[in-house]
Amino acid sequence: MDLLHYLAFLPGDILFIAHHLATLFVFVTCRYFVRHGAFALLVLLVLAEVTSLLQNAWTLAGIWRDQSPAAARVYGALSPPFYALYTIVRGVAGPLFLLKMSVFYLSGQAVDVIPWWVRISWIVVVGTAIAVSNVWIWNLWKELFSERKQAMAKKDT
Repeated sequence: MDLLHYLAFLPGDILFIAHHLATLFVFVTCRYFVRHGAFALLVLLVLAEVTSLLQNAWTLAGIWRDQSPAAARVYGALSPPFYALYTIVRGVAGPLFLLKMSVFYLSGQAVDVIPWWVRISWIVVVGTAIAVSNVWIWNLWKELFSERKQAMAKKDT
């Protein structure tokens, strides 16, 4: 659903669209090609969805913040809790689960049901998605602290 929303309303957000196309690849290969591996993917999906409601509200407020003072206030109020939740879920829990998933798939326990190229592609795709998500949230934290620092300096003058 997020992918369709972005394709229709924010087609310039290439990073978000690419992330969801990669996710679609993982789900399609799991469901239609190997018909195995759903547990790991469902855990990753749950981890992603934990942040979705807050991220959707934050994104919409961000889109409208230049046109609406109320949206700007909502965006400002949602940013710290959203960034914190995102950092914990996708910056800590996600990588820990990826490590566990990688150890399992690389141990050979799934060799009879999931081809090596699928297991490796899932690890690479999920690992890349997590890395890009972490770079994204890190940049948002830097921007937030920079804006807060500028606002504090402005108050002092």
